[in-house]
Amino acid sequence: MIFIHTPAEIEQMRPAGAFVRDTLATLSKMVAVGVNLLEIEDAARAAIAERGAVSCYWNYAPSFGNGPFRNVICLSVNDAAQHGLPHDYRLRDGDVLSLDLAASVDGWVADAAVTVIAGRADPDDERLIRSTQEALAAGIAAAQPGNRVGDISAAIGAVAAEYGYPVNHEFGGHGVGRSMHEDLFICNDGRPGRGYRLRPGLVFALEPWWAKTTARIRMDADGWTVRSADGSRAAHTEHTIALTAEGPVVLTG
Repeated sequence: MIFIHTPAEIEQMRPAGAFVRDTLATLSKMVAVGVNLLEIEDAARAAIAERGAVSCYWNYAPSFGNGPFRNVICLSVNDAAQHGLPHDYRLRDGDVLSLDLAASVDGWVADAAVTVIAGRADPDDERLIRSTQEALAAGIAAAQPGNRVGDISAAIGAVAAEYGYPVNHEFGGHGVGRSMHEDLFICNDGRPGRGYRLRPGLVFALEPWWAKTTARIRMDADGWTVRSADGSRAAHTEHTIALTAEGPVVLTG
């Protein structure tokens, strides 16, 4: 079921969006050479506990994962594109790290992700990250009442094509509300004018992600971590968006 939320409900979602935004900003500042991924996980747990929030990842057991998920944040390094498990790994110079956090505050969920670089950045990695950020901005701009889901997908995919990056169609944006993953799948590429018609009250996460040289993916033995099939580095950027009569509102921005 695709949920249509009232303006009052969207206002109630703002604290969750602010919490996820601020927590990701704090955690991103921790990213440095020598920092252990478990330190970031611990900091995320502490922030969630202090706020009285609820992790959407803890005990999450979807059909595609080897659940239940026993962490509160996804940390994906280098060729890991999605759902990376925090583990005993110290970041190295030039590592690319995606941080994906979803949490519930007062019963409403927000979901966002950022990709940052530890230490000295390779210009190619910076370009990859920048492409996902620009694609997210393009997708948000296309999220207008009366448009269709395909308009968002096409806007995101056009940026990937402009940069020369292939797009995987298996994982993409999704509805957000009382739970982290709700109906309304939004692929990161598509045809304009196709799909569900956008209307005020929709709330969804847009999350452009891709790897440098392949659209194919492979799964780690842990049953969660999604990697580029050829080992090329990946980046992931995400915001939770509420669609109002005036246009899109970024709840995690």
